Amino acid sequence: MTHPKGLYLLFATEMSERFSYYGMRALLTLYMIAALFTMDRASEVYGTFTSLVYLTPLIGGYIADRYWGNPRSILAGGICMAIGQFLMFLSASIIKPSIHAAGGAIDPTVDNSLALWLMFGGLGMLVVGNGLFKPNIATMVGDLYELNDRRKDSAFTIFYMGVNIGALLAPLVCGLFEGDFMNPTRFRWGFLIACIVISLSMFMFWLLKSRFLVTPEGHQIGLPPNQRPESLKVPNEPLTRRDYMHMLVIVILAVFVIFFWAAYEQAGVSLTYFADKQTDKTFFGWEMPTSWFQTFPAFFCVVLAPVMNWMWQRMGRFEPHPIQKLAIGLLFLSLSYLVIAVGVKDVGPGIKVSILWITTLYFIQELGELSLSPIGLSLVSRLSPRKFASLMMGIWYLSSSVSNYCAGWLATLYPEGGQAKSLFGIAITNLHEFFLIFVFMSAIAGILLFMLCPALKRMMK
Repeated sequence: MTHPKGLYLLFATEMSERFSYYGMRALLTLYMIAALFTMDRASEVYGTFTSLVYLTPLIGGYIADRYWGNPRSILAGGICMAIGQFLMFLSASIIKPSIHAAGGAIDPTVDNSLALWLMFGGLGMLVVGNGLFKPNIATMVGDLYELNDRRKDSAFTIFYMGVNIGALLAPLVCGLFEGDFMNPTRFRWGFLIACIVISLSMFMFWLLKSRFLVTPEGHQIGLPPNQRPESLKVPNEPLTRRDYMHMLVIVILAVFVIFFWAAYEQAGVSLTYFADKQTDKTFFGWEMPTSWFQTFPAFFCVVLAPVMNWMWQRMGRFEPHPIQKLAIGLLFLSLSYLVIAVGVKDVGPGIKVSILWITTLYFIQELGELSLSPIGLSLVSRLSPRKFASLMMGIWYLSSSVSNYCAGWLATLYPEGGQAKSLFGIAITNLHEFFLIFVFMSAIAGILLFMLCPALKRMMK
């Protein structure tokens, strides 16, 4: 099955941007708890940052649809992200050790205020840049094809592999520069690499976009409304009842996706703490960097994506409906947390478990992600009214904003050092109970979505 060359330009651009983002994300919480915050405070900052990362695509999609077009928005977003990564580099360059070896308390006599504000400035630029970048590059994938082209699902799976190749390589490279409370300035080289990668990616995109990002008829895609040829201009007609029904389906599915990502995004917070403190990561005397655990989801995704794509095609008329695939993704996620909940049952604070438990969790989670995420992107591309394509993609990412905030909030329930936490009056006293939160949350959402599937299918017609 052949695809337009523009797909591979978007693939490479997204891969580089995701390398930049996941390279920074692999180090972020470790950097914060090395010199700036307690674990709970770091979880709150992480959750707020990642929620804003997925909130601003709503604004970025609107700006692209009405004024700038997709390529200009992508370039502006990439430049903002490069500046943000550079500010993170500067922050880590001037950070001073401030954590007492005994007890992990922060030394109040050490002044890291400038490093803190540089970090917040960097995170702010990353938020703005991601908002301009993210909805527009995904929208352009769909624009390379005719409306009902059967290659679209496959194209989004290929595109999604670019996301995960970037996410796979980033922690491996940037994680080599993982610091600790004795040497927090070492993190700076990881942030600098992330800055260089996104800068080079934007240069290549600017150089090649006009040549490859075209429709099957050869018209350039993603132009601002006033620059589009007549054949590509979207008629300024009111939305039909069918359009409203399709947008409602997107909104309903986005609500269910919140439960998926709130559990899945624990990879950047509670699962990072678990990998760092309670997973045996020593091999023949060598200790694997904690940030490398964040390559596991991406590795399994790259390996499993072609297998899943082949499997769906081989099922023929028995292939599940796209909405059913989303529900299957939620159930896979529930199963992954059930496995690790069993693995840590009766395990006390400070006791390390086999690396096989977290490896199995990530393997099963990727079966869920591949059932949900690329299929969801394809559904949004297919159901969105053409004149609001980027805006609706932004609304889809809005669900990720809410879920990432919830992920940070839920991570504060992590029972650090055996200290009990409380969720709606229910005591969370150990890791087993903590992971069961995600088992039940994902399972209930998946079952409800299965039950709603017939009604949603009727709304999509």
